[in-house]
Amino acid sequence: MTAQAADPIPLEDAFDFRGPDASGQCAAMFYAFNTVVSLQAFAEEDACREAFQRTLNACRRFERLFSRTLPRSDISRINDARGAWVDVSRETFDLLTASVRYCAESGGVFDITMGSAVRLWDFHRGIIADEAKLKAALRHVDWRGIEFDEAESEYDGKARYRIRLDDPDSSVDVGGTAKGYIADAVGAILLQAGVHSFIVNLGGNVLAHGMKPDGNPWKIGLQDPRETRESGKILGAVPLMDASAVTSGTYERSFERGGTTYHHILDPETGFPVQTDIAGATVVARTSLDAEGYSTTLLALGKERAVRFVREHPSIMAAYLADDEGRVVAIEQPSRPA
Repeated sequence: MTAQAADPIPLEDAFDFRGPDASGQCAAMFYAFNTVVSLQAFAEEDACREAFQRTLNACRRFERLFSRTLPRSDISRINDARGAWVDVSRETFDLLTASVRYCAESGGVFDITMGSAVRLWDFHRGIIADEAKLKAALRHVDWRGIEFDEAESEYDGKARYRIRLDDPDSSVDVGGTAKGYIADAVGAILLQAGVHSFIVNLGGNVLAHGMKPDGNPWKIGLQDPRETRESGKILGAVPLMDASAVTSGTYERSFERGGTTYHHILDPETGFPVQTDIAGATVVARTSLDAEGYSTTLLALGKERAVRFVREHPSIMAAYLADDEGRVVAIEQPSRPA
């Protein structure tokens, strides 16, 4: 049994389509995954309308599969199963399989079983987690306790996907990988619909394909950590073509108490915000899943180890590490002969 389309989603029916404008661009906006999703494309209006509607439908399905707050989602059912096996969709199985790989490659600084610790913090209301409760929650944090089973169903011969947590009190949260997975799926939908010049923005997860009609590439801005996202101030712009860019920043969700700033990137060892000399890490990769899966890791590692990590992972095309003063270290992989 997989997630059902019964859980209500905020602003589920809101969908704003515009265009084409004078340049031939069509655009759409809707709300999903607690953020604003925006789509821009250069193609015939009918093709864009159909592709954007398919994108909306896919995002609704993904939210009902991957949300940790919707009670019927695959993720919620895994977390509520108290260690029992749970039948899940192929998408959930693939996402969690990939997520575990990022946990392993990070050396543990990125861990998708931090759910019980994350829920003790409230970055919107500025509530610091209780240390005793945090210490208890950390005993159940270990990505290696996620078990996978893929087999053929004895009833209909179709593939069956199951997942369980070997610790009944463990909790999975795919907030650090899900939007990357979804952005890649959205890109595939647009290409299948015949839309080849587009940019997708899932609340900061950006995926671009093709070029604009004038021959220029799409561009994304590097957020200035000293400014709010709403200010529009950036440190520079990066061209993006047939690739994705994702930024993890300590400034995205944070608050100050007693002269100390607390941000949402938590250390799996302590449960408190990770100590790092990076305020924002932007990763450029061919897939949005890679870009997102590695961005939090780079931020948590700190500048020196992050540079080494990029060099050791060729799927990272480039990375841009910004500190609190707005200084940026750019790391680009050396070009390889064709």
